[in-house]
Amino acid sequence: MTYKVGRCLLRKHLAENGMTQMDLAIKLNITVQQINKYVQGRQKMSIQVAKNISSILNCRIDELYEWIEVGNNE
Repeated sequence: MTYKVGRCLLRKHLAENGMTQMDLAIKLNITVQQINKYVQGRQKMSIQVAKNISSILNCRIDELYEWIEVGNNE
């Protein structure tokens, strides 16, 4: 099975953790504008950023995005 990255779910995870985009930006030492690019889907997170965010938000990396099934590579 192969997948492509869908919608970013960061907004949902921030709400579940009672955090704002600014709170997350401060913890990651990046700008709130950068966090907003992820939330709005204008930029995808690097694997390093995704790992750090998932650690802060107590979720798995693959839970930061929706995943769309695009085919079967068997």
